[in-house]
Amino acid sequence: MDKFLKALRDDHHNFSKGELERIAENVNPFDFFGVWFKEAIESAAPEPNAMNIATVSEDGQPSSRLVYLKEFYDEGLVFYTNYNSQKGREIAINPKVAAHFFWHPLERQVRIEGIARKAPVSLSDKYFESRPKGSQLGAWASEQSDELSDRKDLILKAELMEKEFGGTIPRPEHWGGYVIEPIHYEFWQGRPNRLHDRICFRKEGTSWQVYRKNP
Repeated sequence: MDKFLKALRDDHHNFSKGELERIAENVNPFDFFGVWFKEAIESAAPEPNAMNIATVSEDGQPSSRLVYLKEFYDEGLVFYTNYNSQKGREIAINPKVAAHFFWHPLERQVRIEGIARKAPVSLSDKYFESRPKGSQLGAWASEQSDELSDRKDLILKAELMEKEFGGTIPRPEHWGGYVIEPIHYEFWQGRPNRLHDRICFRKEGTSWQVYRKNP
């Protein structure tokens, strides 16, 4: 263990793959995110749409998990889940959430803070219809985040659901999308000697204030 911990302590990666010049005041952070997201895909970063979502419980305990970004547009970022899951229950109590992307090949991170709201029903229906049949059945079978006594029970329930529905599987009311409306962005670019670039956008009314942070 000591040897392992020493290896961690001695790992001093020197970031050197890019820099962030001052962003013009009139730049829209949605557009800037779109550029970075496209470059993350082109860089062959593994699962570039994987984002960590953090929520907070009623007693103030934060929790986080990885989900997949499925759409983004001016109104916000969209992901899908079970509304009765832990994150769904916590969002119902406190809709303030944080999202985080890390694209290792580019030495970049994006942090987003915002408000999560349920996506329009039509959007959730459309996405659910595009999912593989197995994933559709899983949305019905899984009581997400609840305790499970035996995995065999989950598999059996999915099989029973398949027999019950037969062909077309409707979207369950407890499953759908959330749209995160951002109020804060931070674009982080690794730089040598840990003097990283951090450029932030903070929403003020209908406009965005742009500023830098110390690394």
